[in-house]
This record gives sequence, C-alpha cells and structure tokens, in this order.
Amino acid sequence: MKILIRNGRVMDPARGFDQPADIAIDGGRIAAIGAAPEGFAAEREIDASGCWVLPGLVDLAVRLREPGHEHEGMLQSEMAAAVAGGVTSLVCPPDTDPVLDEQGLVEMLKFRAEKQHKSRLFPMGALTVGLKGEVLTEMAELTESGCVAFGQADVPLSSVTTLSRALSYANTFGYAVWLRPQDKDLGKGVAASGALATRMGLSGVPVAAETIALHTIFELIRGSQTRVHLCRISSSQGVELVRRAKAEGLNVTADVSINSLLLTENDIGYFDSSARLVPPLRQQRDRDALSAALADGTIDALVSDHTPVDEDAKVLPFAESEPGATGVELLLSVAVKWSRDHGVPLARALAVVTSAPVAVLGQALGEQLGQLGRLQEGGVADLCIVDPDAAWTVEGKALASQGKSTPFAGYELPARVRCTLVDGRIAFENTL
Repeated sequence: MKILIRNGRVMDPARGFDQPADIAIDGGRIAAIGAAPEGFAAEREIDASGCWVLPGLVDLAVRLREPGHEHEGMLQSEMAAAVAGGVTSLVCPPDTDPVLDEQGLVEMLKFRAEKQHKSRLFPMGALTVGLKGEVLTEMAELTESGCVAFGQADVPLSSVTTLSRALSYANTFGYAVWLRPQDKDLGKGVAASGALATRMGLSGVPVAAETIALHTIFELIRGSQTRVHLCRISSSQGVELVRRAKAEGLNVTADVSINSLLLTENDIGYFDSSARLVPPLRQQRDRDALSAALADGTIDALVSDHTPVDEDAKVLPFAESEPGATGVELLLSVAVKWSRDHGVPLARALAVVTSAPVAVLGQALGEQLGQLGRLQEGGVADLCIVDPDAAWTVEGKALASQGKSTPFAGYELPARVRCTLVDGRIAFENTL
C-alpha cells in the first residue's frame, strides 16, 4: 500500500533530523521524507498534525511466553501489545519451554510470529543446552535459523569454565553473548539487600551479586575479546564497573529496564507483588546512577523487560509470587517521562529505544535490517505516530498484553501511540 503521512513532526535521533515533514511510503520502503515523489498517488493518507513521527521502537527484552507459558501470554496478545506501544522489532529471550536451543524450535517460533503480521521477532538462542550451564548449544545452526545472539536469560552460569569456553567459541565465529550479571548463589533473594528488605523480612540480593559477576565477565572478555551485551544493570556500583570497562576499550554494551530507571525499592509498598521483579528494585542512589549512565551513553539502551505473569501467580505472598511485569506498551511513554522529569534531551530519550538498540544488535541484523531504528529515504518503513500531549493513566486491565501486572499501575504517563507501521503495513491504529 502507498501511504502518505502528512503534517507530522518527523524525528530521527540517529541523524539528528527533527522538523515538520511528510513521509511517503511505497512497497514497504520510505519513498520520500518531505515532498512526495512525482506521480506518487497515496492509497491511504494519515494526518499526523500535532504528532511525532518516529522510527519504530526496538525492544531488546520481550518475553512472548509462547511456547510453554501460554497461560501467561501468547504470540497474538504480546505482539499486539508490542505494536500498541510502537515497538516494531523485539528480541525474545531463550527461556521458553522448550528452551530455544534447537534450530527447529527457533524456526517454528519465527514462522508463527511472522503469521501475526505485527512486530519483527529476533530470537536469542540459548547459550547452553536447556539453559543448564553444561553443554554449549550448536550456535552455528541457531544463527542460521535466525538467532541474533546467545544468552542464559535469567539463569546464571555456575561454572566459570563453561562461560569461558562459551565466550571463546562465540568470539571465534563473531557471535555476541548476552549476559545478565548475577552470581548464582548471591542472587537467590527476592528484594534488594538493605534496611527495607530487613525490616520487611525479605531475603536480600546484595549488590555484590551483580558486581562479582561483572568482574568475572570482564576478566574473561580481556582474554577472549568476545562482544558481550550486559542485560539489565541495576546498581550504581555496576554502572561504575561498566563505565570503566568501556573506558578500557572492552567490547561491551549494556541496557537498563524501565522498572529500574524510574522505580525504587520503596515501590514495593506493603508487599506489592507487582514490584516483585528480576533484578530487584534498588535504592534511589542506584536509580539516579542508572539514569545518569543512560543519559551519558554508559548504558546504551532502555528495555521494557516485558514479562507477562498470570494473575494467580501474583496474588501469592510477595516472596512466593512469580517475578515479572508487563512493560512493552509502556516503553515509549517511560522514555518520554524520563526525558521530561530528568532534563534529558528528547533526542537521547528516543535514541535509547530506537537506533541505540539496533547498534547493540550490530551485524547480526544484516545490511538491510541494519536500517531499523531510523527514518531515511529508501529505508525500511517501520515507524510509529505518537501524540506527545496525550497523557494517560496506566491500568493493567486496559493493556493489550495478556499479563496485567505492572508496578506502574496508577501512574500518569505522557505520549500515546496513535499508529504503528511495520514494513509499510499498518499493524496498529488507535481509533479513540
């Protein structure tokens, strides 16, 4: 379909473009930004007056819950939630059931996702078979089936030897390894260690669980030179270690979740299980350090860490409830709120959910899809139209995701997606 988006404020943080312009779309590509090509006859016109026209968001942490956890989420519901939030590309962690450790499983997941005609799905392959930390997966076969990186999701490796072998093998073939830094033994608690956890009688996760893992990872990278992405940094001490590693020249990138960026342990309130998260919410000094690091580029990307959880698993006592929260529909609004509340340039707030995640994925996307996260003539027509003045209150039941639990329930957030296009097709349209 030939589509003309008129009168919008077009913003592409990747090239510093920010000005009123029309966008002409033809054959899944951006035919023009500005005046439409001669002879262009739009089959559909969209009036974007008063709205931003942005690159489609790229979310590096979205659990779709299928296969294996269909009672908590399904491809249909979670990918609908993604495009409702302006997310046109997403990375799915490998901790499905069965685990994404075989070529056939990855191919089937991709095939079923493509049938939804929603967001683009980029699977992450399991680093070890069954995520058990013992035998390395066939990374070459998984790459052929579409995996963009390899990781353990939230299952830390207990064997440094296995991690060392995995990093060396991945580096040999140019694969990226994604790791959430957490020591297996120290990370077994349910809340951040500190006065609040002690007062509430909750088992704590010390900052050392993150920093010890980071020290180990960095030491191994010095030997292997592997490209490593650090998932969901959560502490000020962790931020400082990442900053030093980058200054040293280690090939690392990092992300932070929307939960850790805006919330603290105080949001647990009176044992509110919606704030039962992994990694746990930490103190205000950690939140402030994470915010500053995302702003200055020490942390590269902002992720939703979308993990829909069944309601029955959330009504249990805090320590027994299942960790996780719905977030993919909130990613853009949280980024805009962060910009406005913390004085972060809007271009940076938009970059951390568009072009910066694409840079993290790097060569795994290939030349054509490497254009994602930006708006340019001839580029892929993945974009979203956003009303920046449409403040909205988060209500779990109103979210498109099958999972309704979110620690942001009751929060008023800015900016609402009006329309999302993927590959030049309208994947979501808000008719309200």
